[in-house]
Amino acid sequence: MAEDTDWSFEKGLADLESVVKELESADLPLERAIQVFERGVSLSDRCRKELDDAETRVEVLMKRGDKLEAEPFEAAKE
Repeated sequence: MAEDTDWSFEKGLADLESVVKELESADLPLERAIQVFERGVSLSDRCRKELDDAETRVEVLMKRGDKLEAEPFEAAKE
């Protein structure tokens, strides 16, 4: 996938949603389904990297006393 200058995590998720909707359509030819699936995997990887980078930034910013110390980020459980 080419580097998009207007990339954002939110846009990636929206694109991934359209991929899922297209894959769920019953009349998708096999070759097109494979292409769409490949795009979905690429988008998923890119979104995962964005989330990993954000988690790293949060860990670095967590403070303990007067020094920075990495602390694992724990997502809220639903």
